[in-house]
Parts: sequence; C-alpha cells; structure tokens
Amino acid sequence: MGRPIPPPYRAGRLRPPRGTGPRWRRWSWLSWLLVSLLLLVVLVVSAGAGLYVRAGRELRHTEAVADYAGRPAAGRGTNWLLVGSDSRAGLTPRQRAELHVGNGRVQNTDTIMVLHYGEHGPYLVSLPRDSYVPVPGHGGRKINEAYADGGPRLLTRTVERATGLRIDHYAEVNFLGLVRVVDALDGVRLCLEAPLRDERSGADFPAGCRRMDGGQALAYARARYADPEGDLGRVKRQRRLIGAVADAMAGPDVYLDPTRLKRVLDTSLAALTVDRGAGTAQVLDMGWALRRIAGGEGAATTVPVRRPGVMVAGAGAVLLWDENGAKRLFQSLCKDDPIPTSADK
Repeated sequence: MGRPIPPPYRAGRLRPPRGTGPRWRRWSWLSWLLVSLLLLVVLVVSAGAGLYVRAGRELRHTEAVADYAGRPAAGRGTNWLLVGSDSRAGLTPRQRAELHVGNGRVQNTDTIMVLHYGEHGPYLVSLPRDSYVPVPGHGGRKINEAYADGGPRLLTRTVERATGLRIDHYAEVNFLGLVRVVDALDGVRLCLEAPLRDERSGADFPAGCRRMDGGQALAYARARYADPEGDLGRVKRQRRLIGAVADAMAGPDVYLDPTRLKRVLDTSLAALTVDRGAGTAQVLDMGWALRRIAGGEGAATTVPVRRPGVMVAGAGAVLLWDENGAKRLFQSLCKDDPIPTSADK
C-alpha cells in the first residue's frame, strides 16, 4: 500500500533558477512529431492559398478548452497543451496485437507538454505522464489518467490547476497517427548503441543502424520496462526517433515531390486533432514556434522532478515534482519571462 505523501500542490509564482532542465534537444516523441507535422503544413501553405484553405478544412477538432469557476487568469503570451494519446481508437484487434498496444479500452496520454511563446521563448515543457497532481473531481491521480477520466477538457483543466497557467489551445496525436506518418515517409533510419528488447512494447532490435517502419518506430518509442530509468529513460529514445521523423519530413525528397508531399500531408492532417478555437492560422503560429525551437531558439525542458517511483495507495508508482522548481518555472511562463537552461547530456 505505500506510505502517504503530501497532497498535490498548485503552482505558485516564482522564477526558475539557472540551470533548470536541458536544452531544446531534450524533446519527447510528441514534440518532435508535432514539429514535423506543423513544419510540413508550413511548407505546404507557402506553396499556395488553395492548400492553405484545404488544410483548414481538413483539420480535426475536439472540445478541449472551456471556462470554469476558478480558472487561472490569462498571462502573457500563448500556451498550447500538446498531447500524445495512447488511444486505441481506429485500431483493429489485429493491429493492436501487431503493435503491442493491448486492448481497445485504454485512453490515457503517453506524452503531455506545454508550449509557450510570446515576447520571450518559445519554450516547451514536458509533464511526465506519471506526475502526481490533483485531477478535478477525482482527487490525487497520475496526470495522464485525467484524459481517461474526462477526455481532453478534463486534461486541460488538470494541467491548468497543476501549473497555474491558462491553456489557450490544444493539439493531440495518437498511436495510429504516429505509425501512419512514419509509413508515409517510407520509414526512418535509427542507430542503436546497444540492443533494445522490450516484450511489452514489441521492441527487439540489435545494436547498429536500421530503417524502421511505423510499427517498429512505435515499439521503439514505447519501450520502457527494460530501462532502469523507466519513463524518463524512454523519453531519451523517443526524441531520437522523432528527430529522425522531423529530418525526413523536412527533406527535399518530400516537399519537392508533389505526389509524396500530398500523401504525407494527408497523413499528417489526419494524425492531428486541435481545439475548436484553433484554425489554420493558430496551428501555423504553433508550427513556427516549434520550428524556432528546432532551430536553436528558446528551450525545451522537463518540469523539475523531486522523486520518481514513489508508491501511493490507489495510484501505484508516481512521480513527484520539485515544488519550488516547478513553481518558479510556471510563474516565469505566466509572466513570459526568460527561462535559463543548461546543456543537454
């Protein structure tokens, strides 16, 4: 049953210390995937107004952002909630077996991040999925369970309560979207320094370089049980994968080939879901912010962590944030202040 721990906190209003988190290369798979999707849309839009209109028409929307009593006040700049959903919706039983993603009832989130841009930044902050936070109406839970409890709207409210930030927009990519995007690119090339084997994710790769298709890429991205660092170790492998996806999407063999460009664009648009207030212009703003981060501006980091792997009754092993560091970080985002970061390792 695990020992009791203090209740989750709500972020306060202080500034981050120098050295908070790593630089832009420390991205989770969702951040790189969104960069890839949005950079592609930017390239397509620059090719003609007709494609811009088409992209807006085909964007998928969901209810994710809404007012409620006690909602945080708007700060400076714009905040997006970026989500990698582990929803099995759209997967047949055979596909779920091939992709090692279990039954069709799971609806949590594998990746949760806040993207902020304004006068300073842009900044991307990862919120580990096992973070122990208050979920409105459900008590202390892992943050990724908010999606299963109440969908995108409850997840957005949970993040707002935990961080003290008002979320302006929401974007989501799911399992099947990742697989189809990689397959539309005819796979991506990845190199492993050591063998990677994880029975639960389906990963079974020798050391060395190889080209991975969508199913193999998903197994690589989800592997964590064979890693002593668990979810934190998985993030390191995932960003290498999506770095390869980003490179492939930005390559001239995609945007200089009309047929391939159309195939990748169609797949990318089908993989992305945004809130009802986000149109093509807002998605492009997000894309430009992510592109600036990929180019070396701003920074990406993970919310400061005090202790991973703490056992909590009814929740299992959870991850506790460093309260002081998290408060300083989120207040800096609210004020649109610069956030110092250290180099990635």
